[in-house]
Amino acid sequence: MSAQFGRWNFDGQPPDLGYIEKVRKSLAPYAPDSNEAYGKGGLKILYRAFHTTKESHRETQPHVSHSGAVITWDGRLDNRTELIDEVNKNSIITNPRTASSITTAAQDTNSGRDFTDLQIVAATYERWGAECLGRLIGDWALSIWSPRERSLLLARDLMGTKHLYYLFDNNQVTWSTVLDPLVLLSENTFTICEEYVAGWCSARFPAAHLTPYVGIHAVPPSSLVLVRPGKYGVKHVVRKYWDFDPDKKIRYRTDREYEEHFRTVFRQAVQRRLRSDRPILGELSGGIDSSSIICMADIVIACGQADCPRLDTTTWYDESRPDWGEFPYFAKIEDKRGRTGLHVDAGSFKDDNSDKLFGVGFAGDRLAPTPIANSGYSEFFKQREAGMSAGGYRVTLSGIGGEQPTGGCTPCPTPELQNLIVRARFLTLARQLNAWATKMRKPRAPLLWDAIQGFLPLMFQDLPEYVDPVGPWFHHSFVRRNVTALRGYPSRVKLLGPLPSFQEHLAALECERRVMAYFALQPRLLLESRYPFHDRDLREFAYAIPREQTVGVGTRRFLMRRALVGIVPEELLNRKPRSLSVREKKQETPMEWPSMAELRGKMASSLLGIVDEDRFCESLKKARRNDHTLTQALKRTLFLESWLRHLTVYGLTGLVAHPTTLVFSRAEGPNASVQRFS
Repeated sequence: MSAQFGRWNFDGQPPDLGYIEKVRKSLAPYAPDSNEAYGKGGLKILYRAFHTTKESHRETQPHVSHSGAVITWDGRLDNRTELIDEVNKNSIITNPRTASSITTAAQDTNSGRDFTDLQIVAATYERWGAECLGRLIGDWALSIWSPRERSLLLARDLMGTKHLYYLFDNNQVTWSTVLDPLVLLSENTFTICEEYVAGWCSARFPAAHLTPYVGIHAVPPSSLVLVRPGKYGVKHVVRKYWDFDPDKKIRYRTDREYEEHFRTVFRQAVQRRLRSDRPILGELSGGIDSSSIICMADIVIACGQADCPRLDTTTWYDESRPDWGEFPYFAKIEDKRGRTGLHVDAGSFKDDNSDKLFGVGFAGDRLAPTPIANSGYSEFFKQREAGMSAGGYRVTLSGIGGEQPTGGCTPCPTPELQNLIVRARFLTLARQLNAWATKMRKPRAPLLWDAIQGFLPLMFQDLPEYVDPVGPWFHHSFVRRNVTALRGYPSRVKLLGPLPSFQEHLAALECERRVMAYFALQPRLLLESRYPFHDRDLREFAYAIPREQTVGVGTRRFLMRRALVGIVPEELLNRKPRSLSVREKKQETPMEWPSMAELRGKMASSLLGIVDEDRFCESLKKARRNDHTLTQALKRTLFLESWLRHLTVYGLTGLVAHPTTLVFSRAEGPNASVQRFS
């Protein structure tokens, strides 16, 4: 989570020094380990380090390559050894200790470890140019300024775990891993991106390439952006540098071979994320994903194949949140490990008002560039920050992302049946339909219709269950323009091309990428989260094997459960899905809805053409009377209104802040005091 920033003035004039100094201050809270810079002509690049591996301490950034390209790298390179072997023939990398070529160094594994990730990336770029990006496996964000080609290349990893934003016009291009300076230090107001707002309102998150501001873009995951000024304006190219191959198939004769392959790629995925110069903290909830990661990490460490000093665990539990830690299960892992981790009862925290429906979440003195509360520094984050600091941790292992590639969702025959339909394997289709109907205790006709319906145009498909219905208070024109984002970006299954199960994998992958894009860096909690289930090789394997291996008839995680026998305690492998009864009971508590008087004035969301204020008032009155209403959609709209007013206070939207709201003078900088005017 190192921070990089750059500005390139095409006319060759150096960026304003006062502006650059403000950028330095805005980046400082995110990466405290170094403060480096590169400048030449109209180019200025800033870099601040956040060290998590022993090699990263020896990196000097921005790095100038043999060809003169200026490279800035934020990330962790997982396939270091393979890349060293690939560039070995050209002897591009120089051993930092012996000044010998990589050819000599590659003969000694320990010597090969001396190379920093940055050196290896620079060597691959010198060898293959932009084509090297598809060879880089890991979590990373990269910028390369080439004076020879007079171009800027920006790129992100497969999942978009690392962030990278940019904006440009005919005079300059600016990029940053942190959104704040691009927004706060701009001299212009912004138009709010309607599609971003619609994606956020759907609770399925906006598309990964979007930001809330028209003109500020996010580099899409697994993609590169090439910006090159020319005589007739700026050439701006966005394209994918790598993608999953639908034609790649893995077929074995026996189940045991699939199980062995799964263990191999899963072990590698965990091992890659254990490279750290400090102890690592594993998040242990008691679910099968986090438990599997901890158990496999212990095996890797016991075999001496991990570069981290130690792996500890932390469990956050709350009796009112069944999706958090569950004692009977995470205790089984602790018993297996022979030591207890850190337990934190989040349910005992006092309410800090950070989740109030209106206003409180954005009353702080720090810009919230996305709709994530910036105030009410909750006890949850305070406890987590204290735990990370006390243990010297900078890296956490997370089980996020394990559901989809391992078949962790509710067992469903739809993709399997769709595969059989497009293959015209009707006898097998009838047999599998009978098997699923018997297992699920459902008639065959509805199961078959669900499979057929996926091929129909979207207008004939039902709204996905996971998408909250659109509130009637949204402007009809806003809904019409952004219906795709409001429905969670649904996709129609194609009869021709990749198998439907592969299409389902890619649709779920895009959803995961949207989640990664939404949750930006938080300066108050300095840590690098790593996700073994996001590993590229693991995903390739999961996408290439038959659907029946991942999800058996009525059985979740069919392959994973078989492959991890003897590694993960049997109680966890055979556990039932978490119950949501406690959560549903908690939601029955009456909400304290604000009155229109508390909203104080014209709604920003109404002025921007998103919400019809009259219809919203009617729905809010019904909610206050405890009449049936769309509770979640109403809560999100109030939160959205709070955030839009927060941006208006900062002068970012072009709207005029209401005189009774918080007013902030942007000229005083992001840390200035906020005053309330009556």
